[in-house]
Amino acid sequence: MDFWGTVLVVFRRWYVTVPAFLLALAAAYGVYQTIPVIYQSNAVLVLTIPPTGGSVPVDPKYPNPRTNPLLNYDGALNVSASILLQVLSAPETAAQLGAPPGGETTYTVNNGSANPELLASGPFVIIEARSPSAEVAHTLVTKLVERAKAEMAARQSLLKAPRSTFIQLTDMVAPTTPQEQRGGKSRSAAAVLALGLFACLTAGFATESLAAALRRRRLSRQAAPTRDTEADPASEAGAEGLVLRP
Repeated sequence: MDFWGTVLVVFRRWYVTVPAFLLALAAAYGVYQTIPVIYQSNAVLVLTIPPTGGSVPVDPKYPNPRTNPLLNYDGALNVSASILLQVLSAPETAAQLGAPPGGETTYTVNNGSANPELLASGPFVIIEARSPSAEVAHTLVTKLVERAKAEMAARQSLLKAPRSTFIQLTDMVAPTTPQEQRGGKSRSAAAVLALGLFACLTAGFATESLAAALRRRRLSRQAAPTRDTEADPASEAGAEGLVLRP
């Protein structure tokens, strides 16, 4: 059936398609209102080597030259960033921060890549927290930033590294103001509306098919007495012939 044929069926069976369309709109609106609003807050940290370098001079009279930390990068920072990602992404850490697995509040920690195990992505720690509460999302990102700095310092202390050589975590992007994310709500409502429109067309065509079947049955019933009437004169003539035969 072509487009205009479909339109004709929809308008001809308006008493079915219009209520079905209104029900689809109501269902989509209900789904949109039911799904909770999600807020997202972000933060970006970068690992840097201290200005005096990653080693302590043997002779205090000749200290290490001071270097711009943003011009002093090597693969060791990528390894340290990867360690932080694994620690912050652990389920135990999430539970301690108030975002246990399976809860409404979630977060992700990565280094700019979909695979946090790729060390070549750079010395970045990118944090994203999502929650139905804007305050909870912002608080969680703040806790993660503090936890990252504490973990970095604790692990360097555990390895007895000189404090002057400690890797530093710098806030490149401080915890942002939570932004409302409506993408999930809109997609769900659109999916329900699409299913509702499909059901609307299905109901219209089903009604059209049922009406056509009833019409054919009614015509067949009307044609049956006509055939019987046409057959009666021949039968009567045959009966008269039998009676008149000597």
